[in-house]
Amino acid sequence: MKDESTSGGGKRKRGAGAGKPGAVKAVSGKAVVARKRPVSAGPTASVEAAVAKITPARLAAFEILKLVGENKGHSDELLHSPRVDGLSPEDRNLTTALVMGVLRWQIALDARVRGLLQRPEQRLAEPVAIALRMGAFQLLHLERIPAHAALSESVELCRAAGEPHATGMVNAVLRKLAGTQKPGVRMHESVAAFAERLGHPRWLVERWVAAYGREAALKICEADQQEPAEGGMFVERGGDWPVMDDGSRLVGEIAAAAMPEAKRVWDCCAAPGGKTLILAKRLGGAEIVASDVSVKRLAQAEARLRRYAYAERVRFSVADASDAKSVAGEFDLILCDVPCSGTGTMAGNPEIRHRLKVEEFVRQAERQRTILKGALKRLARGGRLVYSTCSLEAEECEGVVDAVVGAGGVVRVPVDGVMAELAERGVLSGEMGSAVRDGALRTLPGVHGGDGFYAVMLERK
Repeated sequence: MKDESTSGGGKRKRGAGAGKPGAVKAVSGKAVVARKRPVSAGPTASVEAAVAKITPARLAAFEILKLVGENKGHSDELLHSPRVDGLSPEDRNLTTALVMGVLRWQIALDARVRGLLQRPEQRLAEPVAIALRMGAFQLLHLERIPAHAALSESVELCRAAGEPHATGMVNAVLRKLAGTQKPGVRMHESVAAFAERLGHPRWLVERWVAAYGREAALKICEADQQEPAEGGMFVERGGDWPVMDDGSRLVGEIAAAAMPEAKRVWDCCAAPGGKTLILAKRLGGAEIVASDVSVKRLAQAEARLRRYAYAERVRFSVADASDAKSVAGEFDLILCDVPCSGTGTMAGNPEIRHRLKVEEFVRQAERQRTILKGALKRLARGGRLVYSTCSLEAEECEGVVDAVVGAGGVVRVPVDGVMAELAERGVLSGEMGSAVRDGALRTLPGVHGGDGFYAVMLERK
């Protein structure tokens, strides 16, 4: 986690709207209602005065965390919005560190704070909870942030959000936390204990323990708490290769190697376009159709691909892959990288863990089966389809594939041979054999490097 900001406790760098009435609405999102305070507590500082005491980085992080909590935006999109672009480079770094760090560690932070409350069962107002999480995260995880800065600005965030009655409690809790030792790793922890320590829902971690074992589940949780980094699977980098995570690159490489002589190729859920680029680069003689149901996301993918000369042959089409009539003709090779819960990508998308419910896997699986069945209707005889997700859940992976195998002459083809071929060609570096389970690709965060992906090859006989 980067904490390179110089705004930790020094002079405040004033940003757009700082100290102005317009900033009040951005912080609180509601009309501020004054609360009666005893005379002994002294005068209540105005919202404007509180905002003036908060650094732009922390103010922006607070606003973004509030929007994410209200399901009004995704952290990645909000961190690349005008509200952050206008900050200095140092403040942008701190804003990113605070937003992503609080989202990754939220469950653990709430547990630490709850133990310091006079009434641990009490439900805190969301602005107060966010202020406490931000303060606790800085005290526990950002060593270069002065404790007094983390504490005082968390108090001012409460005041600026129209919650002055909570400032005393926030101040007291964070002072207690600052005086405690940072959490260490116990000699042995229960699943519930390490799930809480590493900021994951217990029910989700228990699923991973059942599916992959305790040690792998622990590594997944640890990897989810780190900033995404290249896992080092690939030898070829730079030049005209697109920048993408290793899991997406691996799925794209498997798809291209599944049918190297393919003449017609369909990437049926193409956005954001990285895997389409791999197909275009590897399959120089193929006609490639890239489609997506979202007009906006497909337009963004097309703009990305047009920067690469080898993608000139790609034809774009807005289409719903679940409707076989949305595209014409048959294809020798289809890549079906379906929308999913994204549980394999929580290092880069930490808020997933806070929104996810177990019922989501059933809903996603229904949609994925519909897409896969629609895509298979356009698969030529002798053609191959690669089905992939960035989910760690069996309902979205093996369960979906099992529902279509055997119908219409569709059979599974082990990916072992393709993986060996990629290694022999020098595309893959390192030992990836452990990423193959029951003939399918299964990468796990913290075990194989990069995100968690699933991919299986299907063939129509």
